[in-house]
Amino acid sequence: MNFTWISSIVTVLSFVAFVGILFWAYSRNNKERFEALGKLPIDNDNETTGN
Repeated sequence: MNFTWISSIVTVLSFVAFVGILFWAYSRNNKERFEALGKLPIDNDNETTGN
């Protein structure tokens, strides 16, 4: 097995991992949780500034 084969295998595995992360991030099960987490910095901003 030479460097070209190893490089090709790593590239394919990286792409598969990337697609898996995309499916996980955009799945409907995580939508509500990610929206709530996205609003945390805005909600906490009023508490830290005293407004």
